[in-house]
Amino acid sequence: MFLPLKDNNPLVIISWQFVTASLIGINMLIFMLFQSGLVLPVAQAANMNYGMIPAVILAVAEPDPRFAAIPGNLTLLTYMFLHGGWMHLLSNMAFLWVFGDNIEDAMGHFRFLIFYLLCGLAAGLTYALMTQNQQAPLIGASGAVSGIIGAYLILHPKVKVWILLFWRIPVKIPAMFVLGGWALLQIISLMESKTGDVAWWAHLGGLAAGIILTPLFKRSEVALFDRDKTH
Repeated sequence: MFLPLKDNNPLVIISWQFVTASLIGINMLIFMLFQSGLVLPVAQAANMNYGMIPAVILAVAEPDPRFAAIPGNLTLLTYMFLHGGWMHLLSNMAFLWVFGDNIEDAMGHFRFLIFYLLCGLAAGLTYALMTQNQQAPLIGASGAVSGIIGAYLILHPKVKVWILLFWRIPVKIPAMFVLGGWALLQIISLMESKTGDVAWWAHLGGLAAGIILTPLFKRSEVALFDRDKTH
């Protein structure tokens, strides 16, 4: 639907978004080495070994012994560092780059990292609970990134964001409309979905976790809803 390009929201507290950049680097490195097919031809095995399979997590089905490199519960962490293709990877990393730096600024480096991982865990668990018999692996940073979207919505709704609407038309509009529209699209897509190809439940679980956790993780001097500034 759209791709974020840039926001008008300079850092205030931290000097640079080290954790955000590191997460992007790790995701891209893992994809290049294990999933792109350019280095090691092990993409399917990586997905099955390290993707999160709801039926296995909830003990509805036994794990396939061919793909049990780590205990099933650990895949709630590893799944968020895998991606299904270049577009899946690049769109998630674009959202993380544009919006993650300001959330890292609002929380501090360490708390931001914990926040990101908790949102990914919440997204994975939500998806597992709502698709209990699913035996295809869930992969992608979308759930954790959805948590960042939730945080941005309640911290910086007034900030103007440049996006590529329909991946072609550059538009500058407030974050509340960009990200609120994204959230609404997830709900509509979930209601209309007939397949499990896109993990809408994971997106909504991560979004909810981000909204709930942000007041607990932000620095005390950071105001909600941009109450301390205008744009």
